[in-house]
Amino acid sequence: MATVTHRRVRTNGISMHIAEKGEGPLVLLIHGFPEIWSTWMYQIDRLAEQGYHAVAPDMRGYGDSDCPRDLASYTVLHLVGDLIGLLDELKEQQALVVGHDWGAEVAWHLCLLRPDRVRALASLSVPFRPRSPTLKPLALMQRFGEGFYISQFQEPGRTERSFAKYDCLTVLKKFLLLNAPELLAAPPGVEIIDFLETPESLPPWIKEEELRYAAEQFEKSGFTGALNYYRAMDKNWELLAPWQGAKITVPTKFVTGDKDQGFQSFGTKDYIENGHFKRLVPDLDIVVIDGHHFIQLERAERVTDEILTFFANIRSSV
Repeated sequence: MATVTHRRVRTNGISMHIAEKGEGPLVLLIHGFPEIWSTWMYQIDRLAEQGYHAVAPDMRGYGDSDCPRDLASYTVLHLVGDLIGLLDELKEQQALVVGHDWGAEVAWHLCLLRPDRVRALASLSVPFRPRSPTLKPLALMQRFGEGFYISQFQEPGRTERSFAKYDCLTVLKKFLLLNAPELLAAPPGVEIIDFLETPESLPPWIKEEELRYAAEQFEKSGFTGALNYYRAMDKNWELLAPWQGAKITVPTKFVTGDKDQGFQSFGTKDYIENGHFKRLVPDLDIVVIDGHHFIQLERAERVTDEILTFFANIRSSV
């Protein structure tokens, strides 16, 4: 991590920490839950080696970036606004963008709201989903029961209290190394963090010191900012009404693991394979590989090769 440069930038009313390396076309790497900028270390090094300026921010509410107290400050408009402000601070009109998990969700909406600022998108694990014209997200999730993780995350303080029973390193291990059924839901009366197993050993694709570094950041920031992304989902639905039915026009590559719980649940596999996804994202290449949810870590070399090939094709087509 010592080879990476760190600094803070002012954007959209907050101070955002960014890690960066390399020179050349800008690649913006947007992390998800529960991660920080360092989830992209392998990609940062490879991108810099290949002549790109790789920039990985700690998103609002995470790590060394500001964590506003107000839940209302975590809508997708705030998150996209943070990235537009970051591009302005970096004096870049456009970026090549990579997003994973919540970072993919933010990246999709960056493309939806400001396609003029995105040259191309590599989205990992989370596909673009159309906005329901009638039902808010939490209403749609009621069928999964009270134990569904997103439902449990809604009540301010509840998940924070349950997480506090464990050290941050254990919390990260439980989520990053998931060993749970297809639907991430706890039995009645059980908190999701208690339901998730703590792995006895680490797989070869993640090191203890990497997890410890991230855990130290969460010890400082807490988890409330990260959880507020989930708590703003219904508000996002309200705010995004003007874009009902809009398509993603940015050139996109989508990479997911065939064993990702999100791919196997919620009808996602059928949505991706039956052509509906591509109708909403016309300029789309889909790649399904062997792997789970945190694909940029588990299959770092393969995923980075996919990103580099895609971005090289985008650059050569200009």
